[in-house]
Amino acid sequence: MSALTGYKVLELAESVSGEYCGKLLADFGAELIKLEKPGCGSPTRQLGPRAPGTDDLEGSGLFAYLNTNKSSITLDVTNPSGASTLATLLQHVDAVIDDHPAGWLKGVGLDPDTLKQVHPQVVLCSITAFGQAPPQDRLHAQDLTVFHSSGWGYHTGSTADENQPPLKGAGRFLPSYEAGLEAALCVVASLYEREDSRLGRFIDISQQEVLASRADYVLAQMVAGDMAVGPQRSAYDLHGPAGIFPCRDGYAYIWMSAPAHWAALGKLLDNPQWMASFPANWLERECTPQRVAECRRHIAEWLKTQDKHAVAAAAQNLGLTLVAINNARDLLDSPQYRYREFFAQVEHPVQGVALYPTVPYKLSETPARILRPAPLLGQHTERGLATLVGEQAVGSRADTGGAS
Repeated sequence: MSALTGYKVLELAESVSGEYCGKLLADFGAELIKLEKPGCGSPTRQLGPRAPGTDDLEGSGLFAYLNTNKSSITLDVTNPSGASTLATLLQHVDAVIDDHPAGWLKGVGLDPDTLKQVHPQVVLCSITAFGQAPPQDRLHAQDLTVFHSSGWGYHTGSTADENQPPLKGAGRFLPSYEAGLEAALCVVASLYEREDSRLGRFIDISQQEVLASRADYVLAQMVAGDMAVGPQRSAYDLHGPAGIFPCRDGYAYIWMSAPAHWAALGKLLDNPQWMASFPANWLERECTPQRVAECRRHIAEWLKTQDKHAVAAAAQNLGLTLVAINNARDLLDSPQYRYREFFAQVEHPVQGVALYPTVPYKLSETPARILRPAPLLGQHTERGLATLVGEQAVGSRADTGGAS
């Protein structure tokens, strides 16, 4: 038995944030019923990367990753018959996940007020870019817009020249993944709370607010007035020697902010002469641009002669925050990942066998497991609807789109 065994979740989501939320719930044991448009399915089926030799709706590696352990039912909820079937489905599920723009739920009869009156036991989670009442020009915002509006464009710049505007952050869908994780946590908390209250609730997830909350203490200092707020990327610069440096076999990241870090660096470098001219507490009280530049120069000269994994292990044993920058091969070869079985082998009926990332936390008694690959479009339409709501509620094949 997994942590969420016994819960039924209906997924209306059609983008990364909602599908990732559903994946987390499904991998932890919830029964996840995904509704997809007849004929075309979720838009994520069109997104790459694609498995070699595939050019149809079943070749997307992104969709395959986001939709493990789910069932696919084709149903057009925007027409009257589909909306009627959706209303019946709501009697048989515990939660609903949606990630359409604000206002879409009301159009299909699922606004929070109506749901509270008709299906008070259902937990409804809506993931949007800017919440339920965004400015009109942000109604259809995408991840890149959300990323920059949250402050992360300044926090994680993508060019070395601070006078140039940042272009993007790490990965294409960072706001979506973070919002999906937040949504999954909120859904689980609401389902567990419902065990006592017997009532569902409406969860309003704003991607922009979620990502802003991840901006650590820098954002808090700006809100408190301890740091200047402005359009320059340097606003997020803590003016220390932290940074990414080349190694003999790649790159490593180092962070130093306290005397203990400085002392650890001295042990790592065997107390070189250049460090003697620095005060022991310079990182806290006397962190001048000249000292930062000199420190970075010496660190760079030394690190380029080191192997990234070996130096990271040695530094961490001394209490210094220095980590290797991993590439895909590093992750596959990681002893820790192998020991924790972080990658699971999954066989997809069209894409074949591949290694899928699981979750970065392991529950000893109720772990997440990938038991089934992502479904083919409409794979469970007839059987799924018949099981959930009975044959009479299914309607004609034209209403549901039929099995694909």
